[in-house]
Amino acid sequence: MSSRNTRTGETEMTAQHTDTLPPSQESDEADRKQLEMAKAEGAKYKESLNYMVSEVAHTGGSKRAGDYIVAFAQEEAEGMYVFNEGALEWRDPGEENCHIEVAVLDATDQRFIPGLTIHVTVRATDGGQVASFQAPFLWHPGLYHYGRNIQVPGDGTYDLQIHIEAPTFMRHDWVNGKRFAEPVTVAFENIEIKTGQD
Repeated sequence: MSSRNTRTGETEMTAQHTDTLPPSQESDEADRKQLEMAKAEGAKYKESLNYMVSEVAHTGGSKRAGDYIVAFAQEEAEGMYVFNEGALEWRDPGEENCHIEVAVLDATDQRFIPGLTIHVTVRATDGGQVASFQAPFLWHPGLYHYGRNIQVPGDGTYDLQIHIEAPTFMRHDWVNGKRFAEPVTVAFENIEIKTGQD
């Protein structure tokens, strides 16, 4: 990803804490030191996310949604390695001209949440659907995230909807494990997308 500061969305990933946070209490699974280290890990991830949105991506933003902080960033479509027949194969984008990234954080400790099923819909501001896709996990040297290259009609203003299914992975801890039990949908309206290939 090349650095470019042409974004038009929020510059800080500020969560709107409007309801109860998931628990973070000492338990038989996690002592105070472990909880503190988890929060320190989350703070570093959030710092990387802030950098991605404010210094690298064209646009981005975040919202609090239940037990999550849901964030997005938009860049030009870019090449990536895929695992094909037992080997890594580099693939440049074909007709795609937009890369949508989604980051989902625990609202309490702000760590990245893996193993999620995420559906993304891009609409024109008149409500017409432009793209709809499931966003897989993408390894990145600076920021783990979900995302995909897509094709949109061109530069312009769009609405973005992100739906996260309740994950089926097991949760440790009788006290702290009661989280991520409900699906959430987050909408970002009037985002400025800049198309191209990187």
